[in-house]
Amino acid sequence: MFLTKECDYSLRIIRALIGGRKKTVEEICDIEYIPHQYAYKILKKLQHAGFVQSIRGRDGGYRLDKPLDTFTIFDVVSAIDSNLFVFECLREGKECPRNLSERLCAVHLEFERIQKLLVGEMRMKTMSEVLRL
Repeated sequence: MFLTKECDYSLRIIRALIGGRKKTVEEICDIEYIPHQYAYKILKKLQHAGFVQSIRGRDGGYRLDKPLDTFTIFDVVSAIDSNLFVFECLREGKECPRNLSERLCAVHLEFERIQKLLVGEMRMKTMSEVLRL
């Protein structure tokens, strides 16, 4: 499972917003060392997925819109990038000449097993547990 920079930054944004206080993009970026050009795009995705709330206006900013004990790392990461795979051959519709109709490639099967383990681990703890709150 290849986690992109956006996935990493999204988890950092969630961490920056704990405590309930509204924060500006500048504050979030300063706290978590996130480049501004990524932050706006990621915050929009997190808002669309219901993780953060945008407060508009002169005193605007962002705050968490979901309790940390109601979602996991997997939930955040899949909201940012729904195409997470250990290896390219696991993508739906991806054709590999090594996967014969009567028998899948042994490496493919191992990557499937590893991917299931990773997804299971990312779903294991809530963000509250991960952040030890």
